[in-house]
Amino acid sequence: MDFERGAKVAGGGFYFLRGDGARLEHALIEFMRDLHREQEYTEVFPPIPVTSRSMTGTGQLPKFSADAYRVGGHNDEPYDEEDLWLCPTAEVPVTNMYRDEILLADDLPIKHQAYTPNFRREAGEHGTETRGLGRVHQFNKVELVNFVEPDRSDERLEGLVGEAEAVLEALGLPYRIVLLCGGDLTFASAKTYDIEVWAPADDMPHGPDRGGRWLEVSSASNFEAFQARRIGLRYRPERHESAEYLHTLNASGTALPRVVIALLEHYQNPDGTVTVPEPLRPYMGGQELIEGHDPVGEAAVGAGERE
Repeated sequence: MDFERGAKVAGGGFYFLRGDGARLEHALIEFMRDLHREQEYTEVFPPIPVTSRSMTGTGQLPKFSADAYRVGGHNDEPYDEEDLWLCPTAEVPVTNMYRDEILLADDLPIKHQAYTPNFRREAGEHGTETRGLGRVHQFNKVELVNFVEPDRSDERLEGLVGEAEAVLEALGLPYRIVLLCGGDLTFASAKTYDIEVWAPADDMPHGPDRGGRWLEVSSASNFEAFQARRIGLRYRPERHESAEYLHTLNASGTALPRVVIALLEHYQNPDGTVTVPEPLRPYMGGQELIEGHDPVGEAAVGAGERE
């Protein structure tokens, strides 16, 4: 992991992965895609730029405009429906792909998964918590998006949580599931579970979390008809019946790089090497151990890191 060169190229909050670090990231993405395909998800590869209308439809605008990357304009300037933003989460393009359509009951439930890079300014975050991998401006994620009939959305939310937590179970990472209280919900969500993984070495220098932290890696939410009303997405229970708004749900399945933080901490050996979890080895050519890489360049010689 190279934060200094990442900052040199793109500014703070960006980083390079090289060698086995890059291979590990790709392995996690491919592992998640295969796992969710077994859970009967249809894969979608969406556009990365999304319009203001799409961002408004899922609830990112106007409330979270300061945290998004706007293409070709300043965030504090008025925007119109055709303005473009870099994808903050695949929830936005995948939910909007059926905008202004009427689906049939026979189509439901629809379960889509989408891998995308995601971009967030994290404008409201300050201090030491922003350092390292814990909160970066570009990160990878496999998103799970569901479209269901209203009377089945509560049950589907419980199933969605199980589908996301299956990633952490397979990787052998300790985690917990937290039901958010009303004050912690986004204005779009009717009910949300957070899935948090335990990072034993990711301690803050001050505060009650010193000596390890729970890191959120997924939020599984039932938006009921909120997003469907915004984007004009309905379904027809029977061919002869009036169209009704369906319910939308989503969850990260799961977000990187916080999973990487927990994985590196739980699987690190006394000599500093990292054991590759068994489910990821097929995606890394059978590799069982990450040993790190020699530093590169003349600067490493001056720092005494290489002869």
